[in-house]
Amino acid sequence: MKKQAYLLALIPLFFAGCSSAPISDASKPSGPSSELTNDEKDLDLASLRDPNSILSKRSIYFDFDKDIVKAEYKELVAAHAKYITSHPKAKVTLTGNTDDRGSREYNVSLGQKRSVAVKKAMNLLGAQDNQIETVSFGEEKADTNCKDDACFSKDRRVDISYDKE
Repeated sequence: MKKQAYLLALIPLFFAGCSSAPISDASKPSGPSSELTNDEKDLDLASLRDPNSILSKRSIYFDFDKDIVKAEYKELVAAHAKYITSHPKAKVTLTGNTDDRGSREYNVSLGQKRSVAVKKAMNLLGAQDNQIETVSFGEEKADTNCKDDACFSKDRRVDISYDKE
């Protein structure tokens, strides 16, 4: 087992030596991006912040009492999964939320099921477990003034947040 762990630890070092990117002269400033940290360069935060990019959309909404990712959000989940897969240093937190109907315990459980459903979808598309954390707020962030389903539906969601952003 120790031998396997050792070999797995060496894999990133092997691929780091195989990079086809040109080596730049560190003494030369490279413009405005030279102010970015290595993590920011590695994560391409600009694409996450671009309001015209699908990656700027961060909420997946659910039907009442359901934890199934709706078809209309599969493209959004796929885009974030692709980003995570192509940026191995990226880490996200998927925060499950519910409206305030139901018991506190039930809502925490449902929020967790929703965040896990999004995680599983991302995993199927190549995102690694160690890049995704799931959390449930249950009804903690629900709008307590809701009186109709249009309002309640805004609380039934999973929010995606990137750790370095």
